[in-house]
Amino acid sequence: METEYLQRIMKKEEEPGFILCRDKIIALFLDGLIIKRRGKQEGVEPQVLKGDERLSNNDILRKIRIAMSYRDDDMIEVLKYANFRLSKGELSALFRKPDHRSYKECGDQLLRNFLQGMVKKYRPDAKK
Repeated sequence: METEYLQRIMKKEEEPGFILCRDKIIALFLDGLIIKRRGKQEGVEPQVLKGDERLSNNDILRKIRIAMSYRDDDMIEVLKYANFRLSKGELSALFRKPDHRSYKECGDQLLRNFLQGMVKKYRPDAKK
């Protein structure tokens, strides 16, 4: 990855030069985080996104859950740090298969609050 690209995706949205991080990069980062924290699975290679394949918010949340070894209670606790309430039933619906009747799409607001909750939990001295 080029240094300039990395610097530009790390900028805040309102800063000049900001660009969105591509789904493929997010997927590779999260797969690397899973391997770092949980170890590499024998005989299993991380799936690389092809072409215009997209990574959904549900996929991102699932990969974070795996990497951090979170259970339902852990995830609900992280959301509480961001003052976001979610029941266990609502949470489990996010991890169902998309064709399941109880599947729920993870919205941008929920994912944003989850990430903000992680920052508050693990870096309580961090500025907003």
